[in-house]
Amino acid sequence: MPNLPHDDPPRSPSPDAAARDDTAQDRAGGPTRRQFMLGSVAGGIGGFAASLLAQESALAQRVPVPAEGAPAAVLNPVEVTLEINGTPRVLSLDSRTVLLDALREHLALTGSKKGCDQGQCGACTVLVDGRRVLSCLTLTASVQGRKVTTVEGLGTEERLHPIQSAFIANDAFQCGYCTPGQLCSAVGMLAEVRNGDVSHVTADVRAGAPALTDQEIRERMSGNLCRCGAYPGIVAAVHEVHSGRQAQQAWAYATPIQIAQARSADGDANETV
Repeated sequence: MPNLPHDDPPRSPSPDAAARDDTAQDRAGGPTRRQFMLGSVAGGIGGFAASLLAQESALAQRVPVPAEGAPAAVLNPVEVTLEINGTPRVLSLDSRTVLLDALREHLALTGSKKGCDQGQCGACTVLVDGRRVLSCLTLTASVQGRKVTTVEGLGTEERLHPIQSAFIANDAFQCGYCTPGQLCSAVGMLAEVRNGDVSHVTADVRAGAPALTDQEIRERMSGNLCRCGAYPGIVAAVHEVHSGRQAQQAWAYATPIQIAQARSADGDANETV
């Protein structure tokens, strides 16, 4: 039976054949497919890089670079007038500046400390119109025209605030980093108690001003963390100020005679050993 002509299905070229075609095109002087693809990719990357450089150049021309040592330009400036520790102050600030940064960076009032910077530790606590606030979460523009009291405004070296004296007498601090916030918080908390404000642990919210028990103090001061663990001294200091009864100081500096006696006793003990 005679063989009838028929169409064979198309076949994909083998890798060897494609390589021979590339070699033939290379010998003929034309670009191979591989060279064409590499050239296309390189051209695309080059165009993208040129676009980025053009954008950076435009931004550099739009935002002037301050001279060395010159203050940085204030973005979104607002003028804020407020009373800080009894002194009127006028500040020109970025509208996003928080009160803690305004106090520390613009007014050099570094008593208020930046701890967590997230409103969790209470080290930045200050008083605004007598109410305690977390200055790291308070926009300076939001306290326009109000009275701000920091730890520097509680008392003076010659005449300490009663809560400061009580903290010293009751050994209510160790490293001292959280102490400014603890002091301002204690002052604000005592004012809240006098105003009859209740807390989460107040037994009877209808009985007027709650009794300031240890549990009440711990609950009301729970927003101020002390990593040294000086909580018993803090509670005792708040009790002392609230009751008006000054406790006997629980510690005192050693006198030169006591220091000499202690050294002598240590020397005798070493000789005995």
